[in-house]
Amino acid sequence: MNVTATSVWNNCLAFIKDNIQPQAFKTWFEPIQPVKLSENALSIQVPSKFFYEWLEEHYVKLLKVALTKELGDHAKLVYIIKMENTYGNREPFTEKIPSSNRTSVGPQELDVPIKSKNPELKNPFIIPGIRNIKIESQLNPNYNFENFLEGDSNRLARSAGMAVANKPGGTSFNPLLVFGGVGLGKTHLAHAIGVEIKDKYPERTVLYISAEKFTQQYIESVKKNTRNDFIHFYQLIDVLIIDDVQFLSGKSGTQDVFFHIFNHLHQNGKQVILTSDKAPVDMQDIEQRLLSRFKWGLSAELQNPDYETRISILKNKLYRDGVEMPDDIVDYVAKHIKTNIRELEGAVISLIAQSSFNKKEVTLELAQQVVEKFVKNTKREVSIDYIQKVVSDYFEMDVATLQSKTRKRHIVQARQLAMFFAKKFTKASLASIGSQIGKRDHATVLHACKTVDNLAETDKQFRKYIEDLTKKFS
Repeated sequence: MNVTATSVWNNCLAFIKDNIQPQAFKTWFEPIQPVKLSENALSIQVPSKFFYEWLEEHYVKLLKVALTKELGDHAKLVYIIKMENTYGNREPFTEKIPSSNRTSVGPQELDVPIKSKNPELKNPFIIPGIRNIKIESQLNPNYNFENFLEGDSNRLARSAGMAVANKPGGTSFNPLLVFGGVGLGKTHLAHAIGVEIKDKYPERTVLYISAEKFTQQYIESVKKNTRNDFIHFYQLIDVLIIDDVQFLSGKSGTQDVFFHIFNHLHQNGKQVILTSDKAPVDMQDIEQRLLSRFKWGLSAELQNPDYETRISILKNKLYRDGVEMPDDIVDYVAKHIKTNIRELEGAVISLIAQSSFNKKEVTLELAQQVVEKFVKNTKREVSIDYIQKVVSDYFEMDVATLQSKTRKRHIVQARQLAMFFAKKFTKASLASIGSQIGKRDHATVLHACKTVDNLAETDKQFRKYIEDLTKKFS
C-alpha cells in the first residue's frame, strides 16, 4: 500500500470525522482502504457497489472538500469496488469514478451479491408447492407499544425501540440489541417495534424469527444445497428481528451465514433488531467479529420492574381484560411477585380463574393462597438484593460493608461470593451485577467468579462457605 495514499486519506478522514456523526463515520468511512495515489487522483477501496452509491449520494460534497484541501482544485477520487460473493471468494476489482468525473467505466457491468444465479427465489417460510411471493412478517399484533408499559426498568430500551420504529435503519441504533432475564418483555418489545414499523411503513418487508428457527432453516438449506437461496432471501428483508440470538452460541456455520446477512443489511441501510438473555460481553462461543457488530448500535437492558411499574402492569392487564379488582389485592400481588412480568400477569390470570371457576369473590385471603401456590410452583429467580442480604447475614456484616471499598480479606471474599451467586442464580449481566454490588465494573465481577472457582478447588474452608450458601438459595 502506498504510504502517500495512506497519509492523504488519513488527513481526509480527520477532516470528515469532525463534520459527521460518530456512528456514520464508523459505518461509512472506517471500512474504506486507501489503495494508490497517482498525481491528483486518490484511489480508495470500498466494500460494495451500494457503499459507493451511498457515499456518492450522501457524502460527495464532504469528500470533495476534504480531498480538495489535500490535493488541490483538480483532485479526483477513484473508487475500487471489492466485490465479494456469499462464500467469500474475491472477484476482480472494478474501478469506478464519481458521477461528476466519470469516464467510460459504467456501473451496469457490476454484479451485485443480492442477485441470485437462480431467478426463482426460495422463501423458507413458504410451504413447497404453494406459490406465494409475499413474505409474512410472523409478528404478533397483540404485542404492541400500547400494552408495553414504560417504567424505570425499561425506559431506555422502549425509547430506542420507538426511535427505530419511527425511522428504521435511519438511527444510530442499528443493530438494536435488547437483553435481559426471562419474562421481562424482550420478545414483546421486539414484536412491538415490528408492528409499529408495519403500521407506519406498510411497503417495508419486516420479518420476525427466533434464532432457533433461523438455525433450523440454515441447516435445511445446507442439506438441500440451497444455501445461496437462503442468504438471498434474508438479504431482501428491510427489518430483520431475531429473537434469542444467544442460541447461535457454538453454531459456527449459522454464525458465519448470519455475519454475511448482517453485513449486507447494515450496509444497505436496513434495520436489524436482536434480543438476548445476556449482554454481548457475557455471550459465550459467539465469534468475536459477530460480537463486535452487535456493539455497533445500542445494547439496551430490560431490568426487573420496580413496584410502581408492577402496579401499572397489573392495572393495565385488568383493564384490558375488563376485570375490576380492589386496590389492596393489586398491591398485595405487586409486592409479592417481583421477579418478572410473566409471573406477575400469570398470578392475576390465576386469581381471575380461581374467582370465576369457584364463584368466589376476589378477597385478600384468596390472593394470598393463589400467590403462595403460584410462587411455590414457579421456579423463582433469586434477586441480587436477596443474595447480598443472605451473604452479609452469613458473614455477620451489613450489606453496606459488603458493598464498601474496603480491601479486608474476609469482606472481599464475601463480596466475591455475592457476585459469584448473582451470576449463578440470576440472568443479570455482569455489568448489572457489578453496578448493584458496590458500583463495580463487569471485569471485577468476572475476576470475582474466577477467584471463587479457584478457591473452591484449593481452600477447604472456602468450599464449605459455598456449600452452606448454596443450600440457602436452593
